[in-house]
Amino acid sequence: MDRTKIDRELADAEEVNAGDPERAELLARARRFKNSWIELAEGLTQVRKNGRWKRWGHESFEEYAKKELHLRQETVDKLTGSFLFLQKRAPEVLQRDGVSASIPSYQSVDFLRRAESQEGAPEEAVEAVRKRVIEDNAPHASIVRQYADTVFPINESEKKQRDAAGLKNVATRLRELLGETRAVPKKLAIDVSSSLERLLEALDAAAERAA
Repeated sequence: MDRTKIDRELADAEEVNAGDPERAELLARARRFKNSWIELAEGLTQVRKNGRWKRWGHESFEEYAKKELHLRQETVDKLTGSFLFLQKRAPEVLQRDGVSASIPSYQSVDFLRRAESQEGAPEEAVEAVRKRVIEDNAPHASIVRQYADTVFPINESEKKQRDAAGLKNVATRLRELLGETRAVPKKLAIDVSSSLERLLEALDAAAERAA
């Protein structure tokens, strides 16, 4: 399988910067990111702290991560935040090899980090999240489905807005697909598209009333 464009760019940059071991190593870690997030997170944490990105010609750490490593700021924050959290709250995880002892995803660790700092979150729920993340290595999506509403409750108005936004996205996409597809009879596609149009109009009207 051909390497992605970003992977090629990272590999080229790694070769160009071979004379600067720390810089080249972080580029290599970015390439291995999906299989080794802790290694990358550790390097990012160190570079953010020692300010080496300045010597590498970047105006800020955020610019370095985005332009050189092709990492979004949200991803960088979750990576470094999760690494620092494990250092403080579950250092044993950092000693795992990922084979005989699995390593939870940085998304799951970030969820646990936020859960433990969430004011008013039920202690039993937070403890359950910790077990699911640290001990069970449960999938992030499963943890979110099971505990998000309990640990990070939202009021009825916010829930209504979230549901409406989700419906609008799905309805809009389905309407677009029906306009392009031949998988269903044309008349049926037109009828369903008409219903979706009414749904979208109702959602827009409700949003205007709530504004």
